Amino acid sequence: MMTFEALGLEESLIQAVKVLGFEQPTPIQEKAIPVLLSGTKDLVGLAQTGTGKTAAFGLPLLQLVDVNKKYPQALVVCPTRELCIQIVKDIELYKKYIPGMQVAAVYGGTAISAQIRDLKKGVQLVVATPGRLIDLIERKTIQLEHIRYVVLDEADEMLNMGFQDDIEFILQNTVNRESTWLFSATMPPEIRRVSKKYMEAPVEITVGKVNTANKNIDHQYYVVRAQHRYEALKRLIDFNPGIYGIIFTRTKADAQSIAEKLTREGYTIDALHGDLTQQQRDKVMGNFRNKTLQLLIATDVAARGIDVHGITHVINYELPDDVEVYTHRSGRTGRAGNTGICMTIIHTRELGKIRQIERMVQAPFHKLEIPLGKDVCRKQFYHFIDNLMQLDIEDDSFEPYLPMLEEKFADVSKQEILKRLAALEFKRFLKYYESAEDLNVKERIPESRERTSRRISGNREISLRRDTRGRMFGGNGNYTRLFVNLGTKDGFYKASFLQFILDMSDLKKDALGKIDLKEMNSWIEVDKKSASQMIRSIDGKKYRGRNIRMNEADQHRK
Repeated sequence: MMTFEALGLEESLIQAVKVLGFEQPTPIQEKAIPVLLSGTKDLVGLAQTGTGKTAAFGLPLLQLVDVNKKYPQALVVCPTRELCIQIVKDIELYKKYIPGMQVAAVYGGTAISAQIRDLKKGVQLVVATPGRLIDLIERKTIQLEHIRYVVLDEADEMLNMGFQDDIEFILQNTVNRESTWLFSATMPPEIRRVSKKYMEAPVEITVGKVNTANKNIDHQYYVVRAQHRYEALKRLIDFNPGIYGIIFTRTKADAQSIAEKLTREGYTIDALHGDLTQQQRDKVMGNFRNKTLQLLIATDVAARGIDVHGITHVINYELPDDVEVYTHRSGRTGRAGNTGICMTIIHTRELGKIRQIERMVQAPFHKLEIPLGKDVCRKQFYHFIDNLMQLDIEDDSFEPYLPMLEEKFADVSKQEILKRLAALEFKRFLKYYESAEDLNVKERIPESRERTSRRISGNREISLRRDTRGRMFGGNGNYTRLFVNLGTKDGFYKASFLQFILDMSDLKKDALGKIDLKEMNSWIEVDKKSASQMIRSIDGKKYRGRNIRMNEADQHRK
């Protein structure tokens, strides 16, 4: 197991890393830090967002710059104010045991005079956004003649945001730099041109494959009619009551409009887009970080550089025009070893685009159904019950009120209390969903693949049908029918139950036939060769504290 000590870092940095709880370097840190500590090599590092790139360049910079020299020796350029602030916060933690080391953040949307004062105090390391840095260069209020190391972080995002000329201007004004370090999630042609023009035989480090998605992310898509897109979004949010996520739209008008609609309907959400002032943007981001907001709706440009921990879901209200942007969107979740879910709402004409993205990120996409209204209600009920049972009631402050409560409810049955509690919490919600329509678009099966035949066995008529892969199902000899004591009462709907079965058994979807999901129990057709594996994987396991029973359906009837 690789350690930070083995990378060649000084004791002060190793001590800071240990205090932060980092036990071993991430792949990008392990590969990049030894190269960067040499100090004289250009480097291109390709790695997804959230893989530890800040430490990969921040730790070597702190070791290479001279703390006794009170002028800028290293420059980090990044696309947005949020990322700039985040990088500085991280570096402040890394330099905890280096007395005299100073770092300054330089970005737009705030008073430039305060930043000029910070620079005049004497700093060794500057983190900047392109526009504000160029402003300071033109005012001659920042010294660049002593800059030895230039880092371009999230280089692909800077180019997507139109900063190519700015980057070239900055590189042209750091003429005495010894090395340039470029970090990017993707490698578009523009990045390649910049590296060829301003870097000399750079070492290229790739962690994972370029454009591949984080393996901790479950990619899901839902097919609806265009006019049902907003209703589908609401239903997905309601079906995931613990959601803490970002919703992406193509335009700022959509972001603002959807945020206003959802706010009117009681959701804790706000919009992030280009029309906001910096003060408004800071307020929105502050509310989202402290979880006053459960959801943030944003355009791609406005969300650049957002680094918020603990995001459970990313929802693509619409697919991005540029398929490479999908990687940046989905990369907001599933960070630091956590799992995440990226949901995409599409219409039938966008299926080809899903396949294109699937090939690009080299990760499977799961087609799921938009939950029915009753499924949403059931999920919300379970969430409410779980929260109710987890409440801390050990506090003695309730004791004085217990006699009054007991007296008030003396003639009320337990069942009536439960009904009233449910009505208080869910009356409006249940009324909304009681007649909710099915939003799923039914994909047509080509007529040649959907053949039915009828066979007569004694007095019994058996219907056999071929699925989209041409396989027969309906209890025929190719499949074994299994019983399992799970159903809709456990919070499942058909797509979530299918995913649960596949995850538990580690089987492929091709091994399954028809699934008959009932309230209390379910029956699953599985390829005969795989039936034993499924039973071994699932029978006897626990779900929500109770044992799962699975066996062959005939055995169950006996």
